[in-house]
Parts: sequence; structure tokens; C-alpha cells
Amino acid sequence: MSMSKPRIKVPEKIKAGDVVEIKTLISHVMETGNRRDKDGKIIPRNIIHTFTATFEGKPVFKADMQAGISANPYLAFYVRVPASGNLEMTWVDDLGMKMVETVKLTVA
Repeated sequence: MSMSKPRIKVPEKIKAGDVVEIKTLISHVMETGNRRDKDGKIIPRNIIHTFTATFEGKPVFKADMQAGISANPYLAFYVRVPASGNLEMTWVDDLGMKMVETVKLTVA
């Protein structure tokens, strides 16, 4: 199961120094490793275990997720925006698949 392009919501208007809320939603089955398929075989665990966000290369948020997280995880976090720049978000799952998305935060 691959990850699909995440939905990311950022504020339209940002002033220098504002703390803004970033919202993300990504499609992923988040298989816990506790279920069995129709033949009774255990479906291997495959969850997004790490989410990181960097602003202009500096870490601003990190989440280490466990099997209790729901499918299609939604995350919201806050970032102080000193100036215009790129916010890069990375999701990594147990199979080593990585999704990286970058959004431009523009200070008006």
C-alpha cells in the first residue's frame, strides 16, 4: 500500500513572527500487524512511524507514531514563521516508503 499525496492546509495571511497552525491529512492503511487475511495469515505491520517538519532546513515538529494511530492520520501542529520560506514535511512508513511535500509560507 502506498501513501497518496497528502492534503496540507496553511494560512493564507501570515505576518512575520506569527505562530500558525499547519494541518495535514495523508491516506495510509496503517496496518497494525494484529489482523489476519482471508487465509489466516498475519498481515504484516505497516504504519507511518515518523513524521517530521522542517522550516528552511530547521526542525520545527516531529511525531513518532505507534500502532494505535488511526488509518489516514491527521496531524495539526504550530510553527512560528519569522519570514517567508519553505516548510518541508516528511512521512516514513515501516516499508521504508517516504512521502515528502514542501509548501511555501509567505509572509506579507
